[in-house]
Amino acid sequence: MAVPASTPRSDQPRTLPLREVRTRLTQLVALAELADTVTVVTRDGDPRPVAAIVPAAAARTMAQTRADADRLAAVTSGWARRLDELRRQSGRRHAAELGTLRAALAQAWAELDRRAAPGGDPALARLRAAHADLLAD
Repeated sequence: MAVPASTPRSDQPRTLPLREVRTRLTQLVALAELADTVTVVTRDGDPRPVAAIVPAAAARTMAQTRADADRLAAVTSGWARRLDELRRQSGRRHAAELGTLRAALAQAWAELDRRAAPGGDPALARLRAAHADLLAD
C-alpha cells in the first residue's frame, strides 16, 4: 500500500520504490520544496537506494562541496597553528611557574628542616608527603 504524501515529517528520509515515485513525483517535489523532506528512491523490489529527491538547498555540486572543504581546511589550519603556538607558550609559562614554585617550596622545606627535625612532627610529615611530587626533581 502506498504511503500518503502528507505523512508527518520525521528525521528519517522516506523511502519509496521507483514505480511509486513516478506516479507521485509532483507531490514529492513539492514536499521537498515546502517541507524540506528527503525521499530516497529504490528500484522496485530492491531496498538499496539509487537516487534521492532533496530540497534544492541541500543539493550541492561536487565542485561546491570541494571548494567549501578547501576553504574550511584553510581556515582551520590557521586556527590550528595559532592554537599550537598558544599551547607551546602556555607550556613554557607553566614550566617556568612550576620551577619557581618548586624553588620556593624547597626553600620553605629547608627552613622547616632547619627549625624542626624531619619525622618529629606528624603534621609536617603528612604535608611533606602531599608535596612529594613537587619536591622530586
